[in-house]
Amino acid sequence: MLQTPKTRQPVVNRLVVIGLGLIGSSLALAARNAGLATEVVGISRRSSTLDLAVEMGVIDRPEQGLAAIASELGAGDLVVIGVPTLTVPAILKECFELLSNQVTITDVASVKGSVMVAAEEVYGHLPVQLVPGHPIAGSEKSGVTAAKADLFKDHRVILTPHADSGDAHVQLVEKLWQKVGAVVSCMDIQEHDEVLAATSHLPHFLAYSLVDTLASMRDNREIFRYAAGGFRDFTRIAASDPIMWRDIALANREAILSVLDQIMSNFSEMRSAIDSGDETYLMDVFTRARDARNHFGQSIDPKALQKTMSEKIINYKVTPGGAAQGDIRVPGDKSMSHRSIMLGSIAEGMTEVTGFLEGEDSLATLQAFRDMGVIIEGPDQGRVVIHGVGLHGLKAPTKPLYLGNSGTSMRLLSGLLAGQTFDVELTGDESLSGRPMARVADPLAEMGAVIETAPGGRPPMLIKGGNKLKPIDYVLPMASAQVKSCVLLAGLYAEGETSTIEPAPTRDHSERMLRGFGYSVVSDGSKASLSGGGSLTATRIDVPADISSAAFFMVAAAITPGSDIT
Repeated sequence: MLQTPKTRQPVVNRLVVIGLGLIGSSLALAARNAGLATEVVGISRRSSTLDLAVEMGVIDRPEQGLAAIASELGAGDLVVIGVPTLTVPAILKECFELLSNQVTITDVASVKGSVMVAAEEVYGHLPVQLVPGHPIAGSEKSGVTAAKADLFKDHRVILTPHADSGDAHVQLVEKLWQKVGAVVSCMDIQEHDEVLAATSHLPHFLAYSLVDTLASMRDNREIFRYAAGGFRDFTRIAASDPIMWRDIALANREAILSVLDQIMSNFSEMRSAIDSGDETYLMDVFTRARDARNHFGQSIDPKALQKTMSEKIINYKVTPGGAAQGDIRVPGDKSMSHRSIMLGSIAEGMTEVTGFLEGEDSLATLQAFRDMGVIIEGPDQGRVVIHGVGLHGLKAPTKPLYLGNSGTSMRLLSGLLAGQTFDVELTGDESLSGRPMARVADPLAEMGAVIETAPGGRPPMLIKGGNKLKPIDYVLPMASAQVKSCVLLAGLYAEGETSTIEPAPTRDHSERMLRGFGYSVVSDGSKASLSGGGSLTATRIDVPADISSAAFFMVAAAITPGSDIT
């Protein structure tokens, strides 16, 4: 249906879209409807496609080749290459022959490495006006008839400008995508191709292979008739354009084969586990995958992220009157919630925790151990089940451990991780990154740990693995339960007796909880000591309520007549 373009300030002069498939025609339609270009030109070899694009209001002007309009293009004009990946080199050759370097050029191909190779071969160098791009949006439908003006709203668009891409060209491309509702980010070209091979290309090939396999079975009609929603959702992408995905497979061959080899290896391991009835392996994979999907759910869904960032502030108005009554369970103690995860993870067996505080800090600790291969179920209403891996069962995380604003997590983890065989980096938010960590780094260095910090002894902390720790008798220069706990946790991995002496009493959560896990800790006045080389045994922990959290309810009951809170 023909729509009248809205009157707005144009972002570009002429927008020239070469290739009116789903992406190209949707961008043209969105830009035309929003008045983002003084003229939207569509280029296609097929006159029927051009006629349809004009009839639908997708473009203002149809052309069958770039040569017909090239002489009219200059600074402020943008050419979008929207053809299949393997056809991009031919279009780049036309751009080289017909356009000045003042005309901005971008593309929408799913593979960026091949585009850059083609550009360098055609131009002899990487052209200043080329800003490669990839909108992470689409549909199993294709062609101009599938055009949607809101296709890119709240979807990611990745730009991969090269070192010589001109700032003005990059800004023009970025602004256009933002104006059609996309969330724009930049990425290194090689990283883009590797990431998209895993997150976009591989799922499509799995869907194609699954549908093709089932379709070749004798009873395929019955199979598809009783397919559940999960099958339909996953295999929907197998209806995508075969030509496009053939081109992607060939253009991003190396990255796709790498991730395909990895998934095939994982499938082989899963097959063996199913065949042998290895329920531990299966539970490990399924739980880890579920938790990872839940953890990264928001980053997978840009719409949810945008909604969260744009939520309005809610003001609550409290009026006097009434009484506070009821039976409640106060949230669990934060310090003990941290330690329950840490000690449960390095214990032998399954630890069940109730009363776990589901706050940001303790959840950061929980996620850190998941990132090191520990299976942790929950939290669900304060209940957590930890499948311990033993003192030496943690695995190297694939990325730095992000601990948010939790100083407790960083200080205690530094001691525990000093005895591991792998390197690990601990990072946090801006607030945590400003806090000094020398109080834990210094005694750990005395024990033989190798720790690198930012200037001033601040995070991030890089803890080198494979260092043999030696026991120490550490006299704390100032009272600190966290520093004491850090040294004792490192002492678990030292050969001999490690002790701490504090100048004033501090909380003894770590000592008590270690004993609860069956590990001998001797307390003698201000001194606490343990010997390395033992093991922790899984147990059940009921985290007591946090008195600071209880204070809110206590005050409410105290100041309102007739209150009765238990």
